[in-house]
Amino acid sequence: MSLPQAIFAAHRAGFDAVETHSLDLEDIDAVKAALDTTGLPLQLMNTGQGAPGEIGFNAIPGREAEARADIDKSIAIARRLQCDALHLLAGFTDAPAADTTFRANLDYACDAAARHDMTILIEPLNQQDMPGYFLSHADYALALIDRMGHPNLKLIFDCYHVQIMDGDLSRRITALLPLIGHVQIASVPDRGPPDEGEVNYRHICRLLDSLGWNRPLGVEYIPVGLTEETLGWMQWLRES
Repeated sequence: MSLPQAIFAAHRAGFDAVETHSLDLEDIDAVKAALDTTGLPLQLMNTGQGAPGEIGFNAIPGREAEARADIDKSIAIARRLQCDALHLLAGFTDAPAADTTFRANLDYACDAAARHDMTILIEPLNQQDMPGYFLSHADYALALIDRMGHPNLKLIFDCYHVQIMDGDLSRRITALLPLIGHVQIASVPDRGPPDEGEVNYRHICRLLDSLGWNRPLGVEYIPVGLTEETLGWMQWLRES
């Protein structure tokens, strides 16, 4: 299914917003037309994935020019699609200079995005699913945000990844809410629909409501069968 088709499917299913991975191979005009027709906002998009098997390259030393060209391109696409949040993918690396490289590219991205009132997001990905990904712990991500001091640098709090790597979701959400720019949910440990698994998302949603969270949640899970047949959780959560 193409992204425009997925946007129309999300609209039919009753979603309030959409998000997407990188848009390197998409027809941006067709994506824009689908967003305009459905009225769904594009909540966030990613910077470029890179070569097959990569998940970005912003922390990989020696690829700074490539990273910054991709940041410029991604910001331009996001502005065209009226998307105000861009997730900077770190990539797979354990190079000694990775921290320095990532911080330099984050500086560049935050400065460029601030000129257009955009937010830059970073997301820890768990090491069980993404072994070798540079950014894997919420505490390190938050230390980066605090140390760098950009008001438009925020955290993607993906409950699935954080639960696997760090746990203690309720206390972390409560403490970190001012630094969180987007929340995603999926069941743990199998990344299925959020009405399954070990995390009580009814509790998480009630907690977010009590804290004043008012942005749509991202639901990033692996369906078994047709996605349309796995959406019973939508009513389940809205009744929470």
